[in-house]
Amino acid sequence: MASSETVRTLTLDGRDIGLDAEGYLVDLDDWSPALAEMLAAEEGRELTPEHWEVIEVLRDFYQRFSLSPAMRPLSKAMTQGFGPDKGRSLHLMRLFPDSPPKVGARIAGLPKPTNCL
Repeated sequence: MASSETVRTLTLDGRDIGLDAEGYLVDLDDWSPALAEMLAAEEGRELTPEHWEVIEVLRDFYQRFSLSPAMRPLSKAMTQGFGPDKGRSLHLMRLFPDSPPKVGARIAGLPKPTNCL
């Protein structure tokens, strides 16, 4: 579930989009690919097709299980969807160096994984 307290907002296409203290969406329905690009740019990232593969897997996982995956389930889902090379933690860390599950979920417009610090 998304946080309910807006700490700051981003404006996209004339709409204010609420973010919590950690930068996660307050309303998950506000997510769009354009917003993902904006969130990534704030972190100095440019989304490549490989980033979009991870975002697709994260969003699909959330749709199926109603939670954001931690590292192990994310690696497994990436392996199932895109093969063993893309499911390796080294690959995921190259794309989202700080924490693939947390940073990926934030950019994918999903809640913070529950077992991530």
